[in-house]
Amino acid sequence: MPTLHDITPVLDRLAIEVPSWAYGNSGTRFKVFATPGTPRTPQEKIADAAQVHRLTGLAPTVALHIPWDKVDDYAALGRFAQDQGVTLGTINSNTFQDDAYKFGSLTHNDPAVRRQAIDHHLECVDIMDATGSRDLKIWLADGTNYPGQGDIRTRQDHLHESLTEIYARLSDDQRMVLEYKFFEPAFYHTDVPDWGTSYAQVAALGDRALVCLDTGHHAPGTNIEFIVAQLLRLGRLGSFDFNSRFYADDDLIVGAADPFQLFRIMVEVVRGGGLDEGSDVALMLDQCHNIEDKVPGQIRSVLNVQEMTARALLLDRDALTKAQESGDVLGANAIFMDAFYTDVRPMLAEYRAARGLSADPMTAYAESGYQHKIATERVGGRQAGWGA
Repeated sequence: MPTLHDITPVLDRLAIEVPSWAYGNSGTRFKVFATPGTPRTPQEKIADAAQVHRLTGLAPTVALHIPWDKVDDYAALGRFAQDQGVTLGTINSNTFQDDAYKFGSLTHNDPAVRRQAIDHHLECVDIMDATGSRDLKIWLADGTNYPGQGDIRTRQDHLHESLTEIYARLSDDQRMVLEYKFFEPAFYHTDVPDWGTSYAQVAALGDRALVCLDTGHHAPGTNIEFIVAQLLRLGRLGSFDFNSRFYADDDLIVGAADPFQLFRIMVEVVRGGGLDEGSDVALMLDQCHNIEDKVPGQIRSVLNVQEMTARALLLDRDALTKAQESGDVLGANAIFMDAFYTDVRPMLAEYRAARGLSADPMTAYAESGYQHKIATERVGGRQAGWGA
């Protein structure tokens, strides 16, 4: 069985991007709850994200959402991030909040609305040029609620045409990642409901168009690790949006609802080379902390990913392969479960301490006084929450 020494090189390069919007106010369809210390500006969101990285060493980049994080000078925002010890990462577009997008955006029947949505994405690429960001991530709320409401095939054609223009604007070192979600807010059909649709659309564009897998965007019972394995096999897994859910797109702390599922996913990520040196697979959180404090919520999330990654790396692959090839069903399962049940927390505490980090980042944050500081200082002004 591998040891901590064996898996250290992989742990050293583990990086999990955090989303700026996780630090703002969010809630359910019924209520958005205000939280003391909520950031009022993109700079304050980045400062909170930097706190996560200082304590864990796991979150060196921050994803932005446009227009929620619009500023006049993105180069200056990038310099601010670097001063905080992080860099700007994925640029996420938003074509689901303007009134014009009521019946769709990139798939809309009206060419003027499609033009508006395309131009928004071109603006996002301009921002990527200024920030040095590699990835443009697209998630669409497009779809219909009733049979006959729209022509399903025509909407796919519109989507291909729209994505083709956006993709053509990317530079050679930039990528497009297309996210999928099987329902909500469209309940009859969604234009990008599953990995197959996303794959079909990006495969028609080029090598720098890839699939983004959100772990909360699947029907109950879906074997997500199979999708991970398949997309890695096809060379089209661009990024993850890690979260956790009990019912649908709950956007809870990753690993909270089903840590075994997160382990199984990370086993396939390791198996498929997603954590190999030079891998282009991006790991990111996509969560909304509705009742818990935002910064410790993100700390807990990146630590959960680190813990399940360590367990996946400790899986005895040689023994597992021998058991699989000999048809030893129970033996193979036992080897798999032994890795999952390994308590890696003391090992990781030792690992962090050896790198000058707190052995217990959650306790370190609680004792740092940072939560009290931001709650005291960030009074007045408009808080930058979900949709701001």
